[in-house]
Amino acid sequence: MGTVSKYQFDEFEADLKAAELRRNGTRLKLQLQPFQVLVALLERPKDVVTREELRQRLWPQDTFVDFDHGLNTAMVKLRDVLGDSAFKPKYIETIAKRGYRFLGAVTMTPDPSMATLPQPTVETAASPETELPRASRTTARILFSLAQIMYLIFYLCALFNLDQLFRAANAAWRGAGHIVFVVCIVTALVGVAVRLYLLSATAMDYHLLGEKYRVLFPALFALDMLWALSPFLIYDRLGLGLALGSAAALIYMPFVQRVLMKMMGRSD
Repeated sequence: MGTVSKYQFDEFEADLKAAELRRNGTRLKLQLQPFQVLVALLERPKDVVTREELRQRLWPQDTFVDFDHGLNTAMVKLRDVLGDSAFKPKYIETIAKRGYRFLGAVTMTPDPSMATLPQPTVETAASPETELPRASRTTARILFSLAQIMYLIFYLCALFNLDQLFRAANAAWRGAGHIVFVVCIVTALVGVAVRLYLLSATAMDYHLLGEKYRVLFPALFALDMLWALSPFLIYDRLGLGLALGSAAALIYMPFVQRVLMKMMGRSD
């Protein structure tokens, strides 16, 4: 966007420096956030701009707002100014559960102040997106779902035979066995509910799953760290070495899921 000063489409002109939208030279009343949404769409006409991309651009992660409501409000105001309709779009098409696409033909006006600047010869820094594995979004969704199924199996196995769980807790933690037993039951029940939510949201490709997961992650991380100790409940059958290895793998799992969630947030 640094080499473009204006975008034109039909009788409209978006002036980036002035942050103004004009129609046949007349300035239109449009707030900054709807204008920024428009610019994001104009930068990539005919391409789908996901809701997650718009969130990262307009609402940083450390900004506590209702992103879904904010983006919907901005889109209503933008369509109202453009005289557009969500049902019969001329300019902005809604892509269900994904994002939006600008349909019109866009003309870009270069920024004169950038024309005299020498072109950089050094490579630009890689964006955070390129640091992610190159696997497809579908692959990421499958792997994330398998991780949730794995945790569900852990929880259900623990709840399947409470007598055996009680004996294992007392054998492993002795005096604290009763506390460990109660903690296992409570966290297993909570874990079942959370994992079923994540599984169903992934299966339905819920467009706000990434945002919800960021909210859940601190509590989910604590839950996963607690259950990473579960192999020690049966270390007498696994052996201390295998129990340590299993615990190390489980400690790594929350970070794997976080990477998979970021991969799911991008387009295929």
